Formats: sequence, structure tokens, C-alpha cells
Amino acid sequence: MNALIKHAIAAVEPRRTFLGQAGLLLSGTAIALLSGREALAAQAGKAADSDLRILNTALGAELEAIAAYQVGAESGLLQKPVLDLAVTFQGHHKQHADLLAATIAKLGGRAVSAKDKYSFPVDTLKNQTDVLRFAAGLEKGAVSAYLGAIPLFGNRDLAKAAGSILGDEAMHWAVLRQAVGDVPVPDAFVK
Repeated sequence: MNALIKHAIAAVEPRRTFLGQAGLLLSGTAIALLSGREALAAQAGKAADSDLRILNTALGAELEAIAAYQVGAESGLLQKPVLDLAVTFQGHHKQHADLLAATIAKLGGRAVSAKDKYSFPVDTLKNQTDVLRFAAGLEKGAVSAYLGAIPLFGNRDLAKAAGSILGDEAMHWAVLRQAVGDVPVPDAFVK
């Protein structure tokens, strides 16, 4: 399993920049106003507000994932190289959160902050497998959340970026499932 974990770390380390160009794009509202279509501008403004809510919801989930991986890392239950994998995945979530917060700011919104305390089932985490299964469950939830959010974005570039994050979360989920001996990709479709 050590070779598998090391291979997994190497496979997910290269990160695709997502949302990086979103701040350089004109908003739908700006495009509509420039074209003299006030009604379309109002509609685009509502879409932008909706996009900001979606981005802040995603940011909140990323901040929770960062905290969850911190709990796992500090639990004393993770052994190397699994601990390294958890820290790597936590770093991915930090990158997601940083870019989501920057995108929210560029779009004129106010980014949510991390909660002072999260409620994690720490009493049920007795060994490394428990921690990995808990993390896999969080990653599966992230996959489902991004899958649900993608069609809701008014700005299709943000939808594409969410798809990129979804791909990363799916890789985390598969690697964690493999690490505990489960079939890494249990179904042909993500639900």
C-alpha cells in the first residue's frame, strides 16, 4: 500500500489552475449594459448574485474540508505515507479556498470565513481506516455538491472551473477508497 499512496500523491500533485482567469472576464451584467440591454443586465445581475452564493457555499465547504483534514492530521491515527497524502489533499483544499475567495472578491462579493468550530465525529475515529473512510465520505459529498452546482452557474466559465474542482475531489475520493481497500470507482456514474 505504501507504493500505492506514493503513486497517488505523485498523480494528484500537478494542479490545474481553475477560476484564475475568471477575474479577467467581464461579468454578464457588464456585457449586457455595454450592449444597451437593461432588462438583460438586470437578469445578469441576478445570475451574478446567484453565482456569488454558489461560490460562497463552495468556499464554506472547502474551509470545512481544510479543518477536517487538520483533525485527521492531528489525530495521531495516520501513519506515513498516509499522513502525507492527507496533508497533500488538505493543501489542495486550501488552494481551492484561496482561489474561491479571490474570485468572490473580484466579482464584488464578500467571502465567507471559516467557522470557529466544526462538528466532526471524532469519537468514532479509532484508527487510520476510520479517518480515511471519514475523509472519503467528505470527498464524495464534495463531488456531489459540485456536480449539483455546475448547472446552476450563470457564468459558464465559473461552471467550467467548478468542473475542474469536481475532478480533483473525485480523485481524492477514489484514492481514499483505494487506500482502505474499497473499489476506487464504485459506479460508472457519479451521483
